[in-house]
Amino acid sequence: MQEKTELMQNVGGFLVDLFHNLALFVIGATVVWSAVYEYLQIMDKGYAALKDILLLFIYLELGAMIGIYFKTHRLPVQFLIFIAITALSRHLVIDVQKVSDEFHLWLLLTISGAVVLLSLALMILTFTAKRYGRPEDDLDKPPERTD
Repeated sequence: MQEKTELMQNVGGFLVDLFHNLALFVIGATVVWSAVYEYLQIMDKGYAALKDILLLFIYLELGAMIGIYFKTHRLPVQFLIFIAITALSRHLVIDVQKVSDEFHLWLLLTISGAVVLLSLALMILTFTAKRYGRPEDDLDKPPERTD
């Protein structure tokens, strides 16, 4: 009975790993495909605006995040925050030209506040990781023996 359970767990673990790796390849290929498409549009336009460059940085950060996740099976929260800050900054660059009424002013102030808040969160995460370590660091250590 235990052999069947162990076999099922092994097969299930293999299938989950297979799906996980396949999904990472698909997501990675989609990011590359989207980045190349965007780059070709920029080349066709003949110049790159700041919003275009920031979009390419978002693709770069997504690719780096996928690469780290693929290699370590861990997703650093810092990368998600970097992507969010870059996306919000891109939004600011696009919308700052359209400020004409009070709504847009409040929108810009709200987005700026979100960038500051995310930057503070990044600073806190970095400080606590240096001071106390990360929970995933404990996964790399062999379990302590209690003999």
